Amino acid sequence: MQSFEFQTVPHIVSRLGAARQLGTLVSKHYPACRHLLLITDQGFLKTGQVQPVLDSLHSEKLQVSVFADVIADPPEAIVLEAAHNARELGVDLVIGLGGGSSMDVAKLIAVLTQNTQSLSTMYGIDNVTGKRLPLIQIPTTAGTGSEVTPISIVTTGATTKMGVVSPQLYADIAVLDASLTVGLPSKVTAATGIDAMVHAIEAYTTRHKKNPVSDMLARQALKLLWNNIDQACTNGQNLVARQSMLLGAMMAGQSFANAPCAAVHALAYPIGGIFHVPHGLSNSLVLPHVLRFNAVAASELYAELADIIAPDARGSNEARCNALISAMEDLAFRTGIETRLRQVGIQQQDLDRLAADAMLQTRLLGNNPREVGLTDARAIYAAAW
Repeated sequence: MQSFEFQTVPHIVSRLGAARQLGTLVSKHYPACRHLLLITDQGFLKTGQVQPVLDSLHSEKLQVSVFADVIADPPEAIVLEAAHNARELGVDLVIGLGGGSSMDVAKLIAVLTQNTQSLSTMYGIDNVTGKRLPLIQIPTTAGTGSEVTPISIVTTGATTKMGVVSPQLYADIAVLDASLTVGLPSKVTAATGIDAMVHAIEAYTTRHKKNPVSDMLARQALKLLWNNIDQACTNGQNLVARQSMLLGAMMAGQSFANAPCAAVHALAYPIGGIFHVPHGLSNSLVLPHVLRFNAVAASELYAELADIIAPDARGSNEARCNALISAMEDLAFRTGIETRLRQVGIQQQDLDRLAADAMLQTRLLGNNPREVGLTDARAIYAAAW
């Protein structure tokens, strides 16, 4: 029998309107906490959807400070500024409200506010020491799954990214409320949804820590995402589809938090870091080309996933694997997102730099079902160009 460990967020709330009841949730679970820090970004703040959340918290006589300076691919400076503010304010609970970047920052603030360890010593796996403040995560996109992962990605230089991976980064409560996602444009819905599908696909085929629980979650995540993404893109007010997307993204997050991602993410990070392409789109751009590269080693597993998104596919593992890849390519085309690197401002002369940067992502590349060398990475980028 296979031995494995599985961890996840202990309390999950999946309910329409749950964000407007956050004050009640906090008072019930954290009656001693009186000064909260809410982490978000300016874009989401401008939607007006933060105010009902604040109103709910204020109704419980809770003091709330807001840090809304998070940006995509958050740099160290943003994280350190937010942590300094949190310490100065004396907050005792952190709420992440937004996409993956806001939730990633919230994780680190909860840790940095509670202990004296420096951020620079946290990078890598299991390097966080000490405890953290109570942490609640509320995603506003169905993509990263950050609300249930112990991972935070930080931009550490001009373009490079590093990850903090530690059990202390698991939230205490994750709240899924699709009413927060209805304003997302179709292309953002598509790109973040494909990002979540990548999480499920990579977790299912990872070289390390793949296990029966992560497999079950990956398959169910892929089913929810695939069956609802078209409706979520074409009819963004469909709350049933939106809530299903959030649930699928969360399940994919639970899966890859325990069975880690691989080469798709490794090759996507430089695209985002150097060219500031959104993370979900970066993943989508390289996905089919990494799948083709991996097919030699993972065709059987890809064929099993094809049963979910290309159920009419028949024949050999190779044929069903190809059906999976074709289905993912067709999804990108029909939702109207970019499908070539050249469409996001990347030139052919940039491919060598991308490949060199991708090779630095050893945390991810080691999980890939097939070893990726520098020449391989360059060829994958060329195929995606």
